[in-house]
Amino acid sequence: MGEILDAAYSRLKHWYTPLIIGILFIAFGVFLFSQPVGAYLGLAIFFAWTFLLSGIFEIFFSFSNRESINGWGWYLVSGIFSTVIGIYLLIYPGISAAVLPYVVGFTLMFRSVFALGLAFQHSSMGLGTSWGLILTAVLGLILSFMIISDPLFGAYSIVVMTAVTFIMVGINAAILAFDLKKLKNRVDGVRDSVKNFREGSGNL
Repeated sequence: MGEILDAAYSRLKHWYTPLIIGILFIAFGVFLFSQPVGAYLGLAIFFAWTFLLSGIFEIFFSFSNRESINGWGWYLVSGIFSTVIGIYLLIYPGISAAVLPYVVGFTLMFRSVFALGLAFQHSSMGLGTSWGLILTAVLGLILSFMIISDPLFGAYSIVVMTAVTFIMVGINAAILAFDLKKLKNRVDGVRDSVKNFREGSGNL
């Protein structure tokens, strides 16, 4: 039992990875608010690096937790998706304003569905219903439909909607990180109980 708990603990010690991803997305969203008239070329480059870095972090997180989290495949798929989008945008930095909103919209849609799946999985694992995760995922879906359905409503509006989108995804990732920290704390508690039991038995 102790070995199993030690293995779970070693995997969950990287719970902060989604938090780092969330901070990246939130920081980029705030940056977009401060630069509403920025060129789309620069926007595409920032998009590319944000997606690429978050994708690499998620791939790392999925493999480091593949033996302790049943839904590690969700993280892997999301990481691969983000990495591919990032590489694509780096190869084609001149992506047009007409295409960029679709990239943002469909990416947000994918991540929101991903977040809903994780929320229900966490509930089935006994962590309780993560209403914050569900709420941000639903709001993300609504924003994604708005971006996809009307991508030509003006450069300023696109930047603002994109900034809100990144902030929502960032908050979503941060909530996920603290859910994982909650699970890690539970594992810590069980490990301490087992350790105390063993020490007590040894003194008998």
